Amino acid sequence: MSAREAILNAVRGGLGHRTVDPAALRREADALLEDLPAIRPGLLADDLVEAFIARLVTPKVAATAERIADASALPAAVARYVEARGLPAAIALQPAAVLQALDWAGFELHERVAPDETLAVGFARWGIAETGSLVFHSDAETPILANFLPLHHLVMVRASTVLAYLDDYAAATAGQRPPRNVNIITGASGTTDIEGSLVLGAHGPRYLHVVIVEDAPAA
Repeated sequence: MSAREAILNAVRGGLGHRTVDPAALRREADALLEDLPAIRPGLLADDLVEAFIARLVTPKVAATAERIADASALPAAVARYVEARGLPAAIALQPAAVLQALDWAGFELHERVAPDETLAVGFARWGIAETGSLVFHSDAETPILANFLPLHHLVMVRASTVLAYLDDYAAATAGQRPPRNVNIITGASGTTDIEGSLVLGAHGPRYLHVVIVEDAPAA
C-alpha cells in the first residue's frame, strides 16, 4: 500500500463512510431559509445607506465615506479629497459612461491605471450594508486592475443600489449571465500576516473613499 492510499484510507475511516441524504439536506436548508431574519446579523442602522456607511468606517473595513446629492457633484468631491490630502489633481478614471459624462475640468485624466497610480476614480454596481462591501463586474467599462493598483481608490455608488445583505446581491443577479470576473471589495487592502498587526495597502489600495449618490436612477 502506498503512502497516498494509506492517508486516503485513514481519512475514509475517520469519516466513517457516512452517506448524505440529499432530500434531508434540502429540507434542512429550506428550514433555515424560512426565517431569514433569525439567521442574518443585525445591520448597524435602520436606514440602508446609513448602515452601509457605518460599516465602511469601522476599523476593520478602514474606509471613509460621504454622501452627495447628484452624480454631477462627484468631481467636486474628488477635488475636496485631493486637496485635503495634498495629492496631485491627476486621476485614472474608470471608463464608465456615468463617470466620463461628468465635468472633470481642472483634472489630468489617465485612460489607464498605472502600477504606481496615486488616485483612481471608479463606479461600483452595488454596495452591501452588511459588510461594507463594493461589487464590481468586469466588462469594457470596468478594468479590474483599477481596483487594485492605485494608492487611493475613490468609488461612487448609487444609494438605490445599496443592498442589505450579501445574499441579496445573489438574488439581484439570479438568472443573469455572469461576468468573467466579480470583485467584492471590502475596505482598504489590509493584512495581519506579520505578528497580527494590521498593515494597509499590502495587496491593493491603502485608502478607500466611497461616495454615495443620493438621487441617481438605477442602471
